[in-house]
Amino acid sequence: MDGKHPKRRKDKYNPYSISKTDRYFFLSFKDGQGQLHEMKISRALYNLLDSFELDDLSFLNEVDRHYELSELTEASLNNRAFHKSKSLEDTAFQNIVNERLYKAISKLPEVQRRRVIMYFFGDLTHEQIAEMEGCKYQAVQSSIYVALKALKKLLK
Repeated sequence: MDGKHPKRRKDKYNPYSISKTDRYFFLSFKDGQGQLHEMKISRALYNLLDSFELDDLSFLNEVDRHYELSELTEASLNNRAFHKSKSLEDTAFQNIVNERLYKAISKLPEVQRRRVIMYFFGDLTHEQIAEMEGCKYQAVQSSIYVALKALKKLLK
């Protein structure tokens, strides 16, 4: 990969990286086992993720400049005191579930995989996906429905 995407500081909860070459756009992430996965994505999804990263970076900079230096209040102390961390078992279980889901999604045909990712992880509507891909709403709706049935079988 050419990696023309600028390197940015990210929130620790941001699990993915995006990059591009002259012709293609890529999404990469590590699963629960630390194994790197890469997939081609559309320009529209790349632009959406890029925009999200810029918004996230703006928020991180705002936190650095203002919130962390602000005076602690009773409300903020209560929020910190009552924040319950996940148990090791819950974290391990969630990692296993996520890994199974990533593997199942990766087994879908490319069009279904792309549409499922845009719909569920990109929070795009059927109409928005159809417009980006130049197809009808029903085609997107149908392919997502078929993909979900396939995922249910793969995850049993």
